[in-house]
Amino acid sequence: MSYNVLNFEQEVLQRSHEIPVLVDFWAEWCGPCRVLGPILERLAQEDGTNWALAKLDTEQFPEVAARYQVRSIPNVKLFVDGAVADEFVGALPDYQVERWLQKALPGKFAKQLAQAQRLIQEGKGTEAQRLLEQIVQSDPQNNRARVLLAPLTLFKDPAQAARLIENIDDPEFSEITESVRTIARLHGFVTNPENLPAGAGQEHYREALRFLFDGDFDGALSQFIDVIRQDRAYDDDGARKACIAIFKFLGEEHPITLKHRREFSSALYV
Repeated sequence: MSYNVLNFEQEVLQRSHEIPVLVDFWAEWCGPCRVLGPILERLAQEDGTNWALAKLDTEQFPEVAARYQVRSIPNVKLFVDGAVADEFVGALPDYQVERWLQKALPGKFAKQLAQAQRLIQEGKGTEAQRLLEQIVQSDPQNNRARVLLAPLTLFKDPAQAARLIENIDDPEFSEITESVRTIARLHGFVTNPENLPAGAGQEHYREALRFLFDGDFDGALSQFIDVIRQDRAYDDDGARKACIAIFKFLGEEHPITLKHRREFSSALYV
């Protein structure tokens, strides 16, 4: 099977709108290229349905190499939708190339996930939730879809939100998964208030929970910060953890986060 590119526009740029195209920029005189080339060809044959391989001789097409700033070879670039999505330089061993591909290749639902993120940013949570639920139903192990969906369901069904991010320990998602876990745990005190620990902070904590699950984040933060000042150790430092969870849920630039951040920091060091 020949992977040599003769028409870059058609074989790489246009085709990458249909399937990711991995371009191996190489030259005959390049020793490391001759090491890497067979690895890429083998992987392309083994996994040819998810991406396509194209090999471009930089001696034959120097203008293309210059356009994509290929300064040393082998240089491997992954093209998605007509643009470079990721790349690496040098002759990596098999296992490193495979690991790189796992991270670099867009998932099956990449476009739908991008659409869901746009909907969330536009405040269209209901539409985003429907789309993400379809993705999770089709691909239950899609961690990104599960992480995006969990906050949308958190205050409707905290237990379901917690299940969605169960066993996800990817550092990329750590802030939001910890936020969801913390808030879902707090909901347990709403359904079973008798489990609230005794202590000086109990009443403010109970009020904070009421505000939180009524959607009043401003009121919840005020009450949790009062608990920090009054009884910092209450519920195993639960008020501090709750404040951080709310900040992460809302986002660091949200007006309510900005309003309470300084007061929160001050309360920690009283």
